[in-house]
Amino acid sequence: IRVMCYQDGVECEVTAELAKRFEAQNPGTKVKFNFGASGALIQQIANGAPVDVFASADTDTMDKAVAKGVVAAADVKVFTTNKLVLIVPTQSKANMQQLADLKKPEFKRFAMGTPASVPAGHYAQDALVKAGLWLELKDKIINTANVRQALDYVSRDEVDAGFVYASDALLIQDKVKVAIQVPTVKPIHYPIAKVVGSTQQSAAQKFVEFLQTPKAQAILKKYGFGQ
Repeated sequence: IRVMCYQDGVECEVTAELAKRFEAQNPGTKVKFNFGASGALIQQIANGAPVDVFASADTDTMDKAVAKGVVAAADVKVFTTNKLVLIVPTQSKANMQQLADLKKPEFKRFAMGTPASVPAGHYAQDALVKAGLWLELKDKIINTANVRQALDYVSRDEVDAGFVYASDALLIQDKVKVAIQVPTVKPIHYPIAKVVGSTQQSAAQKFVEFLQTPKAQAILKKYGFGQ
């Protein structure tokens, strides 16, 4: 089966382990992942790409998939959750207690996914707007194509801070540290569904159901999801 999946950081590591476990439980079934920005993936599926399962990094994107007829609303399941965090380079001496601290002069630039196309960036923008900080801080933002890029910028000390998921911050704890957990306007949910046009409906549904099992949830938790 082919699974199209958001590209938002740690997914390569966790999905490889999930696929291995599912294949062991379902001999003869192979799972292949295609990664990309959630919005672009929907368009590919709508244009006829051979896909069996679609996973998104936010519910808004999955709602768009439902609206396009790519997946059926009744088939959508939330398989895990995450937290948004603000990270700084490990060696940073900047004192951060709250989002408003980004106004301090020591924070000259910070990275976040482009809000229009990266769910993590959208969550970050909403949090900054709600805190009344967006207009004041938007000129300090370095937009990135995905969360992993924001993580890389912080790890290389190219920016003073970055918005990533808690699962991403676990990847390189030797180079970045979590300054604060960011309160999000909406909870960060990851929905998944079999694709309406799938030629392997049974296997696709099995994979969606597998992600709800204790074994799959334990794997997700190990990589920082569902905390």
